Amino acid sequence: MYREFFGLKENPFNVTSDPNFLFLSRVHKEAFSHLLYGIKERKGFLEITGEIGAGKTTLCRALLSQLDINTKSAFILNSTLPELQLLKAIVEDYGIPVERQNKVSLLKQFNDFLIEELSKNHNVILIIDEAQNLKVSILEEIRMLSNLETDKSKLFQIILVGQPELKNKLNLPALKQLRQRIGVRFHITPLEIEEVDKYIYHRLTVAGSRGDICLSKDAIQTIYNYSGGIPRLINMVCDKALLLAYVLETKDIRASIIERSIKEIEGVIGQ
Repeated sequence: MYREFFGLKENPFNVTSDPNFLFLSRVHKEAFSHLLYGIKERKGFLEITGEIGAGKTTLCRALLSQLDINTKSAFILNSTLPELQLLKAIVEDYGIPVERQNKVSLLKQFNDFLIEELSKNHNVILIIDEAQNLKVSILEEIRMLSNLETDKSKLFQIILVGQPELKNKLNLPALKQLRQRIGVRFHITPLEIEEVDKYIYHRLTVAGSRGDICLSKDAIQTIYNYSGGIPRLINMVCDKALLLAYVLETKDIRASIIERSIKEIEGVIGQ
């Protein structure tokens, strides 16, 4: 509704994981570097954690867009699948035609695929999002999948991405062997207060803003106080604020607009 009023080509504050809108804060730059290092150096298992809405999935999608043609990748978003269905989803995401839907056949196809990629000197990575939802038994099966390796490097890099609960799960005694194989760990923290305005204006610019949308310092502070620096919450508040500013026919967004937007999100308007 408000895009034409603000001269935007697209919605700047969608909560979808669009890598085109990725804002590389100090922490996100570090996380990105850790991922690239772990993949390039073939560290086997990588663990990326962060609070809900911290930008983990967006970071992973941006990572996939940066990989060269010699790196084959699969990105699993549904971590609640049963073991056989998860294995099938992994195989299919690599573009491997499933011959038989049983564990032995799927594992053989996957192993054959890894060996073929090794012969081409290709790297293979698997990203599993929301990995905190994986059952212990399935995490152990994933560890077993990683057993194919040379004397000097891993042939299969597995990136486990999840909420902080993933750390607790990986600390379970039953997952000791998996935990010992994790070569790279990184926790994505929220944006700092001085990064929030840069994040907001970055997204506005990507969406086509000509620089005529202004948020006051008090507005930025109010957004930070509510969101705690979590990008998804910032997006929700800013989307509401732009809609309200459109209704008020203003491009100057002050704290009062942000406060009302927060009340609408929390469902307290009119109470």
